[in-house]
This record gives sequence, C-alpha cells and structure tokens, in this order.
Amino acid sequence: MPKILIVGGGYAGFYTAWKLEKHLRKGEAEVTMVDPLPYMTYQPFLPEVAAGSIEARHAVVAHRRHLTRTNVVTAKITGIDHANKVATITPEAGEPYEFAYDQIVVTAGAVSRTFPIPGIADNAIGLKTIEEAVAVRDRLLSNFDKAASIPAGPERDRLLTVVVVGGGFAGIEAFAELRNLASALVGKYPQLSFEDTHFHLIEAMGRIMPEVSLKTSEWVLKDLAKRGASVHLDTQVTGAVDGDVELSTGEVIPSDLIVWTAGVMANPTVVRGGDLPVEERGRIQTRADLRVGTDDDVVEGAWAAGDVSAVPDLTGGGVGGFCVPNAQHAVRQAKLLAKNLVAVLRGEEPKDYVHKNLGAVAGLGLYNGVFQSGGIALKGFVAWLAHRGYHGLAMPSWERKWRVLWGWWNNLWLGRDFVNLQTVQDPRYVFEEFAARPRPASPASAGKTQESSADEKPAKKTAAKKSPAKAAARGKSEKVAG
Repeated sequence: MPKILIVGGGYAGFYTAWKLEKHLRKGEAEVTMVDPLPYMTYQPFLPEVAAGSIEARHAVVAHRRHLTRTNVVTAKITGIDHANKVATITPEAGEPYEFAYDQIVVTAGAVSRTFPIPGIADNAIGLKTIEEAVAVRDRLLSNFDKAASIPAGPERDRLLTVVVVGGGFAGIEAFAELRNLASALVGKYPQLSFEDTHFHLIEAMGRIMPEVSLKTSEWVLKDLAKRGASVHLDTQVTGAVDGDVELSTGEVIPSDLIVWTAGVMANPTVVRGGDLPVEERGRIQTRADLRVGTDDDVVEGAWAAGDVSAVPDLTGGGVGGFCVPNAQHAVRQAKLLAKNLVAVLRGEEPKDYVHKNLGAVAGLGLYNGVFQSGGIALKGFVAWLAHRGYHGLAMPSWERKWRVLWGWWNNLWLGRDFVNLQTVQDPRYVFEEFAARPRPASPASAGKTQESSADEKPAKKTAAKKSPAKAAARGKSEKVAG
C-alpha cells in the first residue's frame, strides 16, 4: 500500500487529508499527516477572536475529530530527504525518527516575517495563531484594568496605546477590530474616556489593503479616522526597545501592545530542512498541477500547496505570476491536489490549478466591513454581512459552522464577551502562591538531629530487651491513640 505523508495540518494540509479520505478507496493508500498542533486554525477569524467576538476554540478544527481515516501525528517534520523518500519526524517527547513514504505533500504554511529591528522580537506579537489572538485580547483587557487603577500620565497612556504594524488585510482587520473592542470597553470603565485610548497603524507603503481598489482603501482610511485611529503611511518602524516604537519620521510611540502583521514567509524549518527545489522567495517550486518542480522537470512523488508553495497563477492575476498566499487559494489548491494525487496513483493525468480570485472581504469591527470583487465594492453593514456570511460558510465542517454561528447569535443578544483570561497563561500562580513548602533545616539542627537519631536506635533496642512487656504495652497504647 502506498504511503502518503502530509507535512502540515493547516488549511492546505487539513483539506488535502480530508478530501483524500473521500476520494481514496479502502486499502488504496495509507495517509499520515504530521503537524506540531492538533488542530487547524481558521485564520480569517483571528481578528474577531482578538476582539472577543468569537470563542477561541470555535475558530479551530480538531484534526482527530474530522480525520477519521488519517494517521495524525502531533510532531514536527525537521528534515526531508526526498532522494531516498524519507522524512525525519521530531516529536515533542522522545527521540526523532525516520518515516519512509512514497508520496509527500508539503503544506507547512507560513509564519510571520519580521526584520532585525531592535526590540521587535522581544516586545511585539504576531497574529498567525489562535494563541496569539487570545494573548492580544487578554493583554488589551488587562491593560484597561491596570490603566483604570492609576492616575492619568505617561504610564496610563502607554497601557492604552496599541500599535499595529502592517496595512494589509490582516493588519487592517486586527486594527479595526481592536479599535472597536477598545471603544466598547471604555463604557465599562468610568475612570477612562475615549480620548484616553490611542491606536496607531504603521504601513511602509503609500496605501493600505493593496487587494482592493484605491478608492475603497481611501474609504477605509476615512472610516478609521472617524473612530479616532491614526494611520501612518510611508512610515517604517526603526525600533521598539522597551515598547517605545520608533518611526522613520522621528516620532516615538510608547506602547504596551505591539501587533506585527507586516507579511509572512514560507515555513523555514520545512523549506530549509529538505532537498526539494526552492524559488527565490523561499517557497517550494511548484507546477500548476501542484506537483513539485518546473514545467520542464517534475519531482516525482512530491506535491505542494498553500502558503509554502509557489504555484503559478494561470489567470494572470497573481503577484509576480504566482498565487497570492491566502486561504482562498490554499483551500482550493488542496481540494485539487487530493484529486490529482489519487489520479496519479491510478495512472491518470493530473489537472492544472486555475482559479480566479473571487475578491476580498474584511470585517472592520461590529456591523462594519468592506468587500471588493472586480469593480464592485460594498462598504459598511452590507459588507460586514457579506464577510460573516462568506467565512461562516467557508469554515470546514458543519460542526464548526454551528459553533461559530451559535456564538454570533448569542453575542447579538448578549453582547461580546469581555472576560479576561490572561492568567490562563500561568495557571499555577495561585497554587504556587499558597502551597505549603517544607522549611529548610539549619545546618546545626540537622547535624544534631542525625546524632540524636543515631543514639536513640541502640537505646530503644536495649529498652526492648530489658522489658518486653512494657515495650508491648507501649506499642499497644500508641496504636489505640493513633
């Protein structure tokens, strides 16, 4: 039975495994998926998770619940030797081991792309994982709690200042959702006012959201300005030491919450740890039929899809001739990859991936959004409905759809959830604070105790020998007392 190894369980990896279970006949192939996380994260929902509009667990899909015929391995792939068709699996506990395969599907996704800017690695946080989204939400809520208990001044300003770096779709959605959350929080804190909160978006280019028209992006800028948010275009971050965000304009913005969304890059652990061909931007070189290689050279038994791959955009709309790294392409590539892989196993020819981008939709906080498809642009409440409708339907499996929809329905009547669970990141803090610990013995008393113990042992033996009856009586009374 051929062995299929899927590297990564994100969009492309999860959907590939999911569809392989549908297309493969029983006993036709054995599928193994390896990912360090036990779930797939639906990343378009991360801004809403950060804003408290979606429960964190509802924005992820458990691998083992929905992949019933796939061998799910929670570990990392740290090496790919495709020449010998062997991959190195490194579990969190235990020693690395080798896994032999016949077909490999590389769908390891992307990670946040950062630059060697002083202080960013130590003070900023990305927005690529569910853990990061939860941490951003809890940090903002905690900062409001702290700020409400101290007088006005530089420290309170720092706590109530949020800086988001990157003006793409991810950055704008996160920025707008957090601004909306902060506006709602102000009403819960009598000590604070709307003017006390400060939101800054830093973008190196001269515009935001290149996925939409210039007119639409300008509308978003005006909408953000109405909500008291500041957008710095043609500006770069030059430093963030101790939370002091230094800009190329010379301005310094002290902040306790810096969110980095300035681009992504293909997972370097997988790309650099293997012998598959890589193009100039660090992605795996992939053909239009999703096999690894070029038009003239095919790497047999190797496939790639999603953000880790450079797939030609045959519609001509991609940047640099390749599909842009987004969920829309990753899901559709994965579905075709599963069909193509099964076709190759059966001696048939694979088909090329052709998909014209349907457009872009973004949520800008509750009841506000933007939608762009060709020359059609929607703004405000209608676009927000389109955003929720599209992503609600795109969420894989009805089980997860219902959880998200039910949460939205509850929030409509109950409002968003403001519960701050930052202490979850340190769950033992209360137990450790009050847990009883043995008192350390002083060296003198420890030595004295040892001498006494040495003297007592022979004495007890002597006493027992001299008076067995008394010793027995004493033991009986001690037993009764106990």
